[in-house]
Amino acid sequence: MALDGIKARMQQLRIQADESSAKVDELTTKVKKLEQENLAKEQEITSLTHKLSTHETDIEKLETTNKDLKEQLDHVGQSSNQSEALQRRLQILEEEAEEADKNIRETNDKLRQTDVKAGHYERKVQALESARDQWEEKYEEMSKKYAQVKKDLEEFQLEIGNI
Repeated sequence: MALDGIKARMQQLRIQADESSAKVDELTTKVKKLEQENLAKEQEITSLTHKLSTHETDIEKLETTNKDLKEQLDHVGQSSNQSEALQRRLQILEEEAEEADKNIRETNDKLRQTDVKAGHYERKVQALESARDQWEEKYEEMSKKYAQVKKDLEEFQLEIGNI
C-alpha cells in the first residue's frame, strides 16, 4: 500500500514537472514575442528619429531659402512683377516651413509615445524573465525531490527484497 502511495506521489511529481515545463515553454514564447515587439518599437524609434533629423534638415534649408528670398526681395524692389513672384514664393516656403514644423512636432510626439511603450515592454520582459526564472527554480527543486523520492523508493524496494 505504501508503494502505491509512492507511485501516486511520483505520478503527481511527473505531472507537476510536465506542467512546470509547459509553463516555462509558454513564458519563453511570451518573452520572445515581447522581445520582438520591443525590437519593432526600437526600429520605429530609429525610423522616427531619422524622420525628425530629415525634417530638421528640411527646415534649415527652408529657413535658409526663406532668408535668401527675403534678401532678394529687399534688393529687387524695382520690379513689381518680380516682387509679387518672390512674395508668392516666400508665402509658399513659409507654408512649407510650417508644415515641416508640424511634422516635426508630430514626429516628436510619436517618438515620446514610442519611448513610453518601449519602457513598458522592457518592464514586461523583465517581469516575464523573472517569472520564468522562478519556474525554472521550481522545476529544479521538483527534479531534486523526484530524484530523492526515486532513491528512497529504490532503497525501500531493496529493504523489502531483503525481508
